[in-house]
Amino acid sequence: MIEPSFLKHYMGFTEKEVQKICNQYNMDFNMMKSWYDGYHLKNDVSIYSPRSIIKALAEREYGNYWSNTGTFGTLKEYIGMNKDRLKDTIIDLLAGKHITVGTSSFQNDVSLFNSKDDVLTLLIHLGYLGYNGAKQEVYIPNKEVIDSFVQSIKQMNWGEPTYAFNNSMELLNATWNLNEEKVAEYIEEAHLETSIIQYNDENALAYTIYFAYIAANKYYTIIRQLPTGFDFADIGFIPYNPTYPALLVELKWNKDVNGAIQQIIDRKYPKILEHYKNNMLLVGISYESNSKNKNYKHHTCKIIKA
Repeated sequence: MIEPSFLKHYMGFTEKEVQKICNQYNMDFNMMKSWYDGYHLKNDVSIYSPRSIIKALAEREYGNYWSNTGTFGTLKEYIGMNKDRLKDTIIDLLAGKHITVGTSSFQNDVSLFNSKDDVLTLLIHLGYLGYNGAKQEVYIPNKEVIDSFVQSIKQMNWGEPTYAFNNSMELLNATWNLNEEKVAEYIEEAHLETSIIQYNDENALAYTIYFAYIAANKYYTIIRQLPTGFDFADIGFIPYNPTYPALLVELKWNKDVNGAIQQIIDRKYPKILEHYKNNMLLVGISYESNSKNKNYKHHTCKIIKA
């Protein structure tokens, strides 16, 4: 998984093979990709877990098939070790961050695990993390693995993160129902005492939003810095099923939330999703902080239909 060499085409199903399988069995390739892609062994090779693809075909349903394997227990075990504040790193990864890792010390012997990097390297080999060799970074590759991490954390009961995961679906429902007050409340509750939440700019705020909306992965492809043709929307939520509204989210730090909505309109962000006209929500989220009081944090939200 780290140095595949000439075996890179044989570590799993390639993207071309999955496309062929989807055509043969009338399955949605884009759904397969969002659920099971993400292992980029080299720039020209993206592989998929054969077991997950076969299970999805057999069940005619896209879902998490990792949680029925023996490695799921291993995931909980090694996260629970919390080497070098590993739990904070997992939260960072769930928020969409890529984390630098050193893989050279890994010896495939749990008794010799001395650092967080050793555990992260093991998770690469087990398939719970993708690896970018050029940048020496790890990341969570797809929806199936996101779901596995969330299930693990819920079962271990991590306190605030578990609470945030449980609230995530309520946050999504509040967004669909244009309940601005509730959306702001849930995002504020997701502002945890972890490394990803200590933010003081709009880019860092985006990680918090991604984390808070973790349940949305079931319904949407979530794109940071969605290109609109004129500029970039901070976060775009593209629905798999057109019965759900598309979401365009603009973030502001220490600025009026109405300015976020006005920016979406003025810069014509909705044009990129014009086929969702009359089924789109424009969401502005603002975070207000106070340099004199580090415990002060306040979120506001504005939602309009487009």
